[in-house]
Formats: sequence, C-alpha cells, structure tokens
Amino acid sequence: MTTTTPANAELRKRVEKLRSLPSSPAVLQPLLDLLRRPPDEIELSQVVQLVSYEKTITAQLLRIANSPLYARARPAESIQSAIFTLGIQRIEDILLSNCFSNLVPRDKWVVDPAVFWRHSFGCALVCREFAERIDYYDPDKAYLAGLLHDLGIIVNSLAYTDEYRTVLAEALRSGRPLEEQEKQTLGFTHCESGVILGKTWQLPEAICEVIEWHHDIEHAPPTNLLIALVHLGDLLCRLRGLGYGYEEWRAIDLAADPAWPELARHCPKLANIDLARFTLDLDAFVVRITKLVDTIFSPALALTG
Repeated sequence: MTTTTPANAELRKRVEKLRSLPSSPAVLQPLLDLLRRPPDEIELSQVVQLVSYEKTITAQLLRIANSPLYARARPAESIQSAIFTLGIQRIEDILLSNCFSNLVPRDKWVVDPAVFWRHSFGCALVCREFAERIDYYDPDKAYLAGLLHDLGIIVNSLAYTDEYRTVLAEALRSGRPLEEQEKQTLGFTHCESGVILGKTWQLPEAICEVIEWHHDIEHAPPTNLLIALVHLGDLLCRLRGLGYGYEEWRAIDLAADPAWPELARHCPKLANIDLARFTLDLDAFVVRITKLVDTIFSPALALTG
C-alpha cells in the first residue's frame, strides 16, 4: 500500500512539509500520554494543567460547559468547574478537536469540520462500546484509534486542497465511498497520507497501523485487532448517517465483512452479539455526537481561525 511510486514520492514530500505544524507537538503528545493512563490514575490537577496550555482551549471549555447542552444551574467560572461539568472524556474530545482543527485554516477545510468530527467522535464512541461488548482488552485504546483513524482527511485537505475538493464533489455526485474516489482521482487514499503524518508525529505504532489499513482489512497486519474493530466501527457509523456528509450508494453487510471473522477469532463474544440491536443503539450515539459537535462548532464557539 505504501510503495515508492512517483505519486507516493510526491505525496510523502507534501505531507512532510506538514511536519512543523505549530499546534501538533506542544498539545498532542501530552494529551496522548494522558489518554493512555487508566482513569483512576488521572489527577484533576494534571488535566487542568494540560488545558491551561492554550487560552483558546480554556475559553472553549468554559463556553461549552455553560452552553444549553449541559444546563448548569450556575455558570462554570473556572477550568476546574468546567472539567467537573464536562467530564474527562469530553475534555479529551474537545482538546483533540481543537488541536486538529487549528491545523486547518478555514479555507483549507474540504470536508465540513462539523461533519468530520461527527464521524470521528461517532467512530470513537462506537469502537469503545463495541470493544466493551466483545471483551476487547483495551476499550480506551479502541476509542483513541476510532478518533484518529481519519487523520489523512485533514492531511489531504491541507496538502491537496483543490484536488481534494474535486474528490469530494465527485464522491457526492457518484455516491462512491470516499476512499475509492480518492484512489481514482488522486492515486492514493487518506489512509496513505494519514499514516505518513502519524509516523512523523510519532503516534503509537498500533494507531498508525489503524490509520493506514482501516479500509484494507485483507492486507492489514493480523496481530493488530484494532484495525478490524475500527474498520467495523467506521462502517457502522456510515450506515447510521455519521459518514462524510453524503449518502454512499452501497450495501453494507457487517457480518459478511472480512473484519468480522478476523475479530471473532480473538473475541469469541462477538458471535453472540445482537448486531441488529447494537446498530439500533447507535441512534443514541448519533444524537449525543450531533449535540456535542454542533455545540463545539456553533458560530459562537468556532475553533478554526
């Protein structure tokens, strides 16, 4: 998938120019370090310190905590009270969305940022819930993998803005899956561009593998079950209206997907899961995610500048 063709050489050259994006090293790595810790080892003071690195993030958390989404009786007036209102997971969501969204100027976003984050947060939630139901050993890692799996869409928006607008327009017109349209128009997918930046930023190897292989499960490293899990989570989200802002004209049969038996070999509880019920349960996720992302990206709370 990452062969050294002229197209891939040009891709690598463009993506490596993104190495010095200002908000990636200072905020992202401490956040990832925090995410890897068990919940009972995360101290409130550590979260407050991380949030305090960026005044724009502090303001964002306070605004969201005081929004109608949380209906506080009294307004939150400190970072600490905002964190109590939002909860650790929402803090992580907002920090990550702020970090990545600030990488992309307004005129460079090709996929609507609210649509992008609905899909990313939706996939994260679905992956964690799915992991818990089938006894995957690390649901929080599944959440992080789901959240970051489409990093390449941000990369393509930055490095190939005009070409990527054509990709999205053609995908919308044809109903073709985004990754297929990317391959036809650009000669590569967001999986290939995303993994280059993921490795440049030294993201964990397992997460980089998810970014690279989540649409090519048959060639993915068999030892990384996160790839199969995120592949299915991604399809579930697109099936329930948390895709890329358009309707894909294809049938999705999760139980017949190659990722299903791959995951079932290692997680036997998958055989007993009520897939129809689980799919319907996603509607609650859709409501939660839509409310959160619409609050984050409302005009008064816009992240991008």
